[in-house]
Amino acid sequence: MTRADDLGAARNPLETATGEITLLLHRWERGEPNAFDQLLPLVYPQLREVAAAYIGRERNPGVLQATALVHELYLRLLNQRKADWNDRSHFYTFAAKVMRMILTDHARANQAQKRGGADRRIPLNDEIPWVNIGGGEMIELNRALDELEAVDAGKVQIIELRYFLGCTSDEAADVLQVSKATVDRDLKFAKSWLYRRLSPLVAQKTAEL
Repeated sequence: MTRADDLGAARNPLETATGEITLLLHRWERGEPNAFDQLLPLVYPQLREVAAAYIGRERNPGVLQATALVHELYLRLLNQRKADWNDRSHFYTFAAKVMRMILTDHARANQAQKRGGADRRIPLNDEIPWVNIGGGEMIELNRALDELEAVDAGKVQIIELRYFLGCTSDEAADVLQVSKATVDRDLKFAKSWLYRRLSPLVAQKTAEL
């Protein structure tokens, strides 16, 4: 069972309070200052579980704390008042992209602080174990996703929802309003594309350790 499946086994938060999330997004977009504060409790449990799963992979949890990760996500979302969030689908796809940005920044900070030591092999997800969450592979993954997004943004959204926001395939299909079969097919293609794009770099970095 993958991390995303683990998170989805006991709950499906993306199906709860659907209308309320959309209503609050519309109110916030219109400039009501309290709308975002009312929105956060509805989405916080999902974001907190995802953050905790990332922290669980760290050998040194003090480096990246779940609460701090969610707060960073909250602040970045708060600064996006003018984002095109027409409904909860827009919100969750945007939140997934922001989580990707935060983890990429974390990886860059780790690389900047490293003093000749070897990267610790902590995979972003069991399905893409060749991406080290805190190392150079995470930075390369971000670049590769930018390249893929220029060709097919939809496949990148699926990667972000599944591996950066912890959604199951069913949840990702619900958010994107497509079939689970489409998600599974596009996810398989995207993972293969990313592996081909990144595997030479991963092999090179491994050889240098």
